[in-house]
Amino acid sequence: MKMRVAVLAAILTAIPMLSANGHAQTTPKSSTLTIAGHQGEAQLVQVNGKSYIDIETLARLTHGTLSFKANQAVLTLPPSEQEAPAPANHATAGFSRAFTQAGIEEMSVIREWRTVIVNAVLKNSPASEDWISDQQALANKNLELASAAASTSDDHSAYPLLSTEFNNMRTLSANYVAIRNAATFISPDTFHNTPLEDQILNCARGFVSMTESHAFQDQPACH
Repeated sequence: MKMRVAVLAAILTAIPMLSANGHAQTTPKSSTLTIAGHQGEAQLVQVNGKSYIDIETLARLTHGTLSFKANQAVLTLPPSEQEAPAPANHATAGFSRAFTQAGIEEMSVIREWRTVIVNAVLKNSPASEDWISDQQALANKNLELASAAASTSDDHSAYPLLSTEFNNMRTLSANYVAIRNAATFISPDTFHNTPLEDQILNCARGFVSMTESHAFQDQPACH
């Protein structure tokens, strides 16, 4: 915090000049000034009903610093306790609301992504590569949002499970696109009930169940 004080003249040495206009000068009265929360006191001079204090003394009392530039003096005061930055909160247990929401949205996108690919194989109805690309981009965005939202210890423990789920789904999706581009027919059993597809499905179920309990529980299917 900075208090700018115009240096028009030295306050105390200017007091005798008050009589220069011909008016009688009131005899200065002396008293002391103390500042709440600070030790020490300073002489306070009262002239014509107004109080004056030397700015260097004020800087000393408040533990501030005084600097001069051109016709200005800058008094910099240390921050008060109210202005001091609050200490960072330590990571707490349980899932934060923001991370839970981002995690569930991520699993929803992955579930739809998986369902479309599996159904495309079962029904021999090719899924659009543009749609697959859009789903992957959306899932990647939600994963980044979950990472940014992680604030508790459980959030940070659960994030790698989300990341693994995304990577597994991306692998299954890439396999589908590669096979479809290389052949005119894909066996219905290529992805349905395969270890990778089952792992993706079980991880999604386990993650949602874990968030419902509001506490981290390791999910083997997410590794």
